[in-house]
Amino acid sequence: MLTFLASICILVVGYFFYSKVVEKIFGVDDSNITPAYAKKDGLDYMPMSWWKASLVQLLNIAGLGPIFGAILGALYGPVAFLWIVIGTLFAGAVHDYFSGMLSLRHNGAQFPTIVGKYLGKPVQSVMNILSIVLMILVSAAFTSGPAQLMAEVTPLNFMTSLVIIFTYFLVATVLPINKIIGRIYPIFGAILIFMAVAIGIGLFFFEHPVPNLTFENMHPGDLPLWPLLMVTVSCGAISGFHSTQSPILARTLKRESEGRKVFYGAMVAEGIIALIWAAAGMAFFNGTAGLQEALASGGPAGVVNEISKTTLGTLGGILAVLGVIILPVTTGDTALRSSRMMLADLLSDFRKKEMKGKWLPGLLVIPVAVPTFLLTQIDYTFLWRYVGWSNQVVATVMLWTASIYLLQKARFHWICSLPALFMTGVVSSYIFYAPEGFGLSYSISMVLGAIIWLAVLAWFIGQVVKYRPERQQSLKMKSVNSYR
Repeated sequence: MLTFLASICILVVGYFFYSKVVEKIFGVDDSNITPAYAKKDGLDYMPMSWWKASLVQLLNIAGLGPIFGAILGALYGPVAFLWIVIGTLFAGAVHDYFSGMLSLRHNGAQFPTIVGKYLGKPVQSVMNILSIVLMILVSAAFTSGPAQLMAEVTPLNFMTSLVIIFTYFLVATVLPINKIIGRIYPIFGAILIFMAVAIGIGLFFFEHPVPNLTFENMHPGDLPLWPLLMVTVSCGAISGFHSTQSPILARTLKRESEGRKVFYGAMVAEGIIALIWAAAGMAFFNGTAGLQEALASGGPAGVVNEISKTTLGTLGGILAVLGVIILPVTTGDTALRSSRMMLADLLSDFRKKEMKGKWLPGLLVIPVAVPTFLLTQIDYTFLWRYVGWSNQVVATVMLWTASIYLLQKARFHWICSLPALFMTGVVSSYIFYAPEGFGLSYSISMVLGAIIWLAVLAWFIGQVVKYRPERQQSLKMKSVNSYR
């Protein structure tokens, strides 16, 4: 229990101190007019209070990620606490902050557009495809899962449940952000927090205590910590999906200084939620072996339901069902919304005047809605496997984008480049080892991952040399002299 409490404290203290360091390095300026006012359009660009934006951001980036991912990560034992804390403070929250603030500084631009500006058009082209594919996969997974549960707990069949959820998705995607998302989602965000706090208090009354930190890999299936833990926990520590969601709220901030609370703060809150559910998974089932048995029989949803009902009684059962249905639905619809916004950015040069306004959002939903609906017919667990790696690749690219931004501004880039290097190692080795990747042996996967990592490191060293302040000054002087 001591490790768990210490982890919570470190995250809270880290928010109040390290987030200010990150904010200072970025350099906020409240005299700048934010996109919420500069591009106010009554649809996506609309001012919103920071506390409401924070709750919406938490709900958008969280869904069931910090619950399901943390429970699966708990199979590795208390070492999962270490990754959640370090990953949240130094990787995930930094990633979310820069993805939101760079969008804000670039008129609310979506993730691929920002990538193109700092990593080049070829990378932007790849990220356009990968990001939209990720959004479609997330939307499909977060439609299929809740529909299956609705079919189990209500008289509705799977297809009827699917149509209901999907209809809601389409409506929420094209309506102005203040109509549904801005009004109802803060309430759902509060429910997510309430569930976590209630389970966190319940931890003190469990029959078995939360285990303290050990660096031992306690996974019953003997799966390696590296790099599987970093992909498994995902949303509870760092997630590329967040970089696609942050621009939604970047278009609503009233001033730049609100970014620390909305982007960095929401990720820290998600890290705390992940810690609580990881601890609950370990303690409630008396270790990782018991947790694995529970997952084998009922999956993550069954584990959440059992913990909630036992800890909170009837209220817990209601909250568990609501949570497992509502939370993924609210993430799925914002995934569709962000993919619609990405397509709008991608096709901005080809818009015709008569398409602007009310018709365009509805038309742009069609290319992403159709494949999303078709993918809901595929097994949920199959879909989710492919979300993991693509999600972390997007996170890695976002961190490199932020690193180049800081290099160009001659600021302390290590707050982004160090976690970017770490995550490059994760995704490079994971794709060779994972069954949904190449399925190679562990040793060969590590060697191939290391080769890619060294290549990326060499590229970044070249960028550091390229953007050295003295070199930049020399280039400026040459430009001036040639002009003369």
